[in-house]
Amino acid sequence: MGKESDLSQSNSEKRFIMSESNDCIRLQQQIEFLKEQLGQAQRLTAVGELASTTTHEFNNVLTTIINYAKMGQRHKDAATRDKCLDKILTAANRAARITNTILGMARNRSSSIEPTDLTQMVEDTLLLLEREMNKYRVTVEKHFQPVPQALVNGNQIQQVFLNLLINARQAMPSGGRIAIKLLYDADSEMVDLVVRDNGCGIPPEVLPKIFDSFFTTKKGPDASGKGGTGLGLSMCREIIEAHRGRMRVESSVGKGTAFTLKLPTAAKTAPKRAPIAPPIALPAVFDGSMQNV
Repeated sequence: MGKESDLSQSNSEKRFIMSESNDCIRLQQQIEFLKEQLGQAQRLTAVGELASTTTHEFNNVLTTIINYAKMGQRHKDAATRDKCLDKILTAANRAARITNTILGMARNRSSSIEPTDLTQMVEDTLLLLEREMNKYRVTVEKHFQPVPQALVNGNQIQQVFLNLLINARQAMPSGGRIAIKLLYDADSEMVDLVVRDNGCGIPPEVLPKIFDSFFTTKKGPDASGKGGTGLGLSMCREIIEAHRGRMRVESSVGKGTAFTLKLPTAAKTAPKRAPIAPPIALPAVFDGSMQNV
């Protein structure tokens, strides 16, 4: 009788454990699904926040095309018409690059990784923010070394880079300088993408918190409608780590901040899939010291 009771109790415990395990699996699946949906929603939010900037840029492109078309109509000589056609073609190609970059951000839901030209990715992203940087009197300096292709999800890395650029711009409300570097670390077979500003910097007491979800130093979006969610950097770090990369920050109050993304090259072993977890919108201004992640 005692043995039957013990056996029955043991079976009940096993069923309870299995039930708990199944519940945990279901909850984990739901969490992953919600993270994917959140990532897609935030990617579209980021695209929406760029709409105003790109609309003005398109207006500038169309103005250039219209003016040179009119000039070509007024002048009959071949030299002037050739010049006008060259200007029109250059402006049209610029418009095509803007369109393709925006559509790529909005449509790309793939979680696969592939060899990616980071130099081209950086150039395409800067094109989207060119007008905004000019508006806030921010100069962008580019220092690109020849680097191999990185084995990454280009769409996700582009959004991480976009977040870092917006953070840097917001840290310099009166204007300043952003330096972007691409370097190759042959010893670790990693490509380094560095975004450095000469803004306000991050205080030492704040620095350890900047990768915490929902931590922000801003009360809400800035005048351009960007920032304030406190989710950007936490998602950025998650993406970089999923690529088997690293994210490093160095900062000094009053001197500026530098974020370094270390990403695996196409020749280096990397995960076959990267999680669909793009950075959340465009976060707050971050201020100072030094931390490695």
